[in-house]
Amino acid sequence: MARAVSPRRRMFTTIAAWSVALIIFFPVLWMILTSFKTEASAVASPPELFSADWTVENYVEVWSRSDYPRFFWNSVVISLGSTLLGLAIAIPAAWAMAFVPGRRTKDLLMWMLSTKMMPAVAVMIPLYLLFLRLGLIDTRIGLVLALMLMNLPIIVWMLYTYFKEIPGEILEAARMDGASLPKEILYVLTPIALPGIASTLLLNVILAWNEAFWTIVLTTTKAAPLSAFIASFSAPQGLFYAKLSAASTLAIAPILILGWFSQKQLVRGLTFGAVK
Repeated sequence: MARAVSPRRRMFTTIAAWSVALIIFFPVLWMILTSFKTEASAVASPPELFSADWTVENYVEVWSRSDYPRFFWNSVVISLGSTLLGLAIAIPAAWAMAFVPGRRTKDLLMWMLSTKMMPAVAVMIPLYLLFLRLGLIDTRIGLVLALMLMNLPIIVWMLYTYFKEIPGEILEAARMDGASLPKEILYVLTPIALPGIASTLLLNVILAWNEAFWTIVLTTTKAAPLSAFIASFSAPQGLFYAKLSAASTLAIAPILILGWFSQKQLVRGLTFGAVK
């Protein structure tokens, strides 16, 4: 029988959880508040959490001096494109590793994960020269391919973890009923693992949306997403913190809204298979 949680312990847990959440959210709150300050208030010493001179001029100037909808659309296309392409490759790969494992499957998974530990700058020049030769610099297709390759190990690892929780007998029953391999994956495996696939999709959209290094290295103007939009507000004359905060707020607002409305699906997917 489960032990009842005492009111004191429940209160302590609640306070601790809210404290951690506020600590994590405070930099975002500071950035949002700074975006409504004047430049003088933004760099005031000591720092001012709430300024007496509230203004929306930063947003007006950021919107007027740049084509925000174009940067936003580029981010949407690149994030969704790289994630969907990664899922199309990772689902069959994770199926093979989960249900038809070989002697070196675990070694392969560890090698794939180890590639995420490699500094991105180490492969910057070879990848840039390769994309330059293929004509993929400053193109959406180039960024979709680059971010898909960068996040593919994470997609495969997450899907492999979800697929391992699915009883193999279900897929065997589908084969006995005459299901081909594509139908087995599409009509049997995918619906069962849909919460896990959805959480994988959401997390990798966020990773692709927040990617800054490769989006700045591989783009100039045409395919530049919101990360390049933020970087454009770093002027040679110095950093204008209020305007930079406004640009950053506009860049993270869509992904924050997405995360807020999809949090239940995200938690459901992350806990998929946790309880037997």
